[in-house]
Amino acid sequence: MPDDITPRTSQTSNEDLTRRLTQARYPRSNSYDARWVVENQMGPNALWLLEWLAPALGLDTLRPCARVLDLGCGRAMTSVFLAREYDVQVTAADLWVKPDENAKRIAEAGFADRVLPVHAEAHDLPFAEASFDAIVSIDAYQYFGTNDLYLPTLTRLLKPGGKIGIVVPAVREELTGDEPPEHLKPFWDPGFWAFHSADWWRRQWTRSGAIEVETAEWQPDGWKDWLLWSEVCAAESPYPWMADMARDSVDLMHADEGRTLGFVRLVGRRK
Repeated sequence: MPDDITPRTSQTSNEDLTRRLTQARYPRSNSYDARWVVENQMGPNALWLLEWLAPALGLDTLRPCARVLDLGCGRAMTSVFLAREYDVQVTAADLWVKPDENAKRIAEAGFADRVLPVHAEAHDLPFAEASFDAIVSIDAYQYFGTNDLYLPTLTRLLKPGGKIGIVVPAVREELTGDEPPEHLKPFWDPGFWAFHSADWWRRQWTRSGAIEVETAEWQPDGWKDWLLWSEVCAAESPYPWMADMARDSVDLMHADEGRTLGFVRLVGRRK
């Protein structure tokens, strides 16, 4: 991540930024500093996606200090959110962001005693079997979890009866053929072939035999959140390369208007 590029200076006040990003359906996320969230973004708004996942995953029902693995945590915003909102102990695992960088961010947020950042590759996780009460992955699982053999190796880290919950970029209906939808061809990236429908994910997780699928749902109007967030980041992201990525997402969302792209949440319980 080329974070050494000279940051841009925003011309928008913190009050205006907060006003634009305040969403009634995300009351917990609204309490976080909007500038902090923008500065630490690595894609769609991870706090909004985690707050959408939370009730389906039952995060409010976890015992205090339950152990949660935040897999693909990025800059650890979701890890701080988990510790602050649900009083759990979080292992913040990521391949791309160095633990030292996340440790500083976590300490500044006041959760150094509750969130442990680690460097880990998703196929080589250094944890014992049954280490966690829950596993969470926000906007990351599509990078490493589409292989049919992956889920059983991950869910062994859950205690029996423990849950895994993910939110991933997705397609409304599974794509067929070797070409993307015509209206998306100018914007298509080969990585988008890792986007699948809720039914595809339900079938894949069910076939694994590792879990009982409890939720596999498309987010109504999720593309509108994706568009709003991308528009804000295109204007406000401190790093030019991030702003460029956000502008690409704005073009993508305008071209699609929810016909194909959005988000899916999945929750499963270890048998």
